[in-house]
Amino acid sequence: MSDQITLQTKLSYGLGALGKDFACAPIYIFLMFYFTDVAGLSAAFVGTIFLAARIVDAVTDPMMGVIVDNTRSKFGKFRPWIVIGTLLNAVVLVGLFSTHMFEGTTLYIYAAAAYILWGLTYTIMDIPYWSLIPALSSSRQEREKLVVWPRLFASLAWFITGTYGLHIVGKLGDGDQGQGFFNVAMLIAVLFVMSAFLIARNVKEKSAPANAKPAERFSFKDVMVIIGKNDQLKALIGTVLSFQIANLLVGGFAIYYFSYALGNADLFPVYMMVAGIAEVAGVFLFPRIASVLPRKHLWVIACGFPVLSCITLLIMGFIAPGNAILIGIAGAAIKFGVGIANALQTVMLADVVDYGEHKTGRRSESVIFSVQTMLVKFAGAAGGFIVGMGLSVVGYVPNVEQSDSTIMGLQFMMVGLPAILMTVSALVYKRYYHLHEGFDQDQAGKETQTNVVTAEA
Repeated sequence: MSDQITLQTKLSYGLGALGKDFACAPIYIFLMFYFTDVAGLSAAFVGTIFLAARIVDAVTDPMMGVIVDNTRSKFGKFRPWIVIGTLLNAVVLVGLFSTHMFEGTTLYIYAAAAYILWGLTYTIMDIPYWSLIPALSSSRQEREKLVVWPRLFASLAWFITGTYGLHIVGKLGDGDQGQGFFNVAMLIAVLFVMSAFLIARNVKEKSAPANAKPAERFSFKDVMVIIGKNDQLKALIGTVLSFQIANLLVGGFAIYYFSYALGNADLFPVYMMVAGIAEVAGVFLFPRIASVLPRKHLWVIACGFPVLSCITLLIMGFIAPGNAILIGIAGAAIKFGVGIANALQTVMLADVVDYGEHKTGRRSESVIFSVQTMLVKFAGAAGGFIVGMGLSVVGYVPNVEQSDSTIMGLQFMMVGLPAILMTVSALVYKRYYHLHEGFDQDQAGKETQTNVVTAEA
């Protein structure tokens, strides 16, 4: 496999992430708000369907990984599914933001069905997209350079969505939020499809060497073996899951936090703008930071920024609730850490693919990367469930002034709980994850010995 990745491939792959994250960012940032305040669904119901959909994903995501790994076509095994999944998910996205057009029991049934279907179709596209990384280069350095492009463009999509999303919704809806969300979804769907065809045209997996053994076909029962024997994958699951739940909790509660706890909804786009710029900076600087600092410290540093920022926001809520400068600094620090973590976790997963091949004798990019898709969606669901149930528990009532106890509850959910989860993520990483400098056959014996000692400790 040639290790050098061309600029055209990097740029096309990055633009693909721009399109796909434009399609998913509104789900994680605004769907709870859209469902509760625009469509009129109860927060507890929304939180419940968010969690129920992820139970479905626990089965379908690994299954999709197997399907992709078993695909044989002249276009490779990844690109056909990227195109198919994008076309399906684009249609469902528009349908999802049509929920406000229904009423009564139909509203609840439609919302649940549309959200579950969104998760299923997103899986079809997202798993093969990320699975391309280890298939494009076997070089750790090239992977670290490559991963900056999709993470950078993805961060840009989240930045634009978070900063200008509600403004664009208002403009396109002419004051009608329901129509505005629907029109935005239509626009995003078009961009999404265009980005998928760009990937299909310009991003091609490397051919296997002529003397390579024919690729094995996987059965669904192989998934449990592939995941079960890969101790570093399980360590990564614990590390990333707690981090992403915390990250999405901050994002999920932000609009409520600024509107009610701080009493100034205008600070929300300021926070999202500064935070978005910082996340882009974190991703952009990742290769430089990774070349200077040992990887074993990077994840802990990435967690440290949000922890300190959450503590700052919590204190600020009591002594300086309207200080835009402090809010901007705290938001920047949180998302700078998130940018580093998002880039690092993708590189770590590519290393886990190599490690898993050593442990099981079988290489499965899509099964391993299906775990990333499942983790992101499960973190979003867990975050959404906590947001939905949390709003109910603290007594939140839409569009009215909140009680002191409700405001205190919002503050804890927005900053206190995420700080705890980020700390847990750092501790799991330090204790259980060992592939700090990637994985190659030369270190196989050493790595295996390290894991045995760790397991016996």
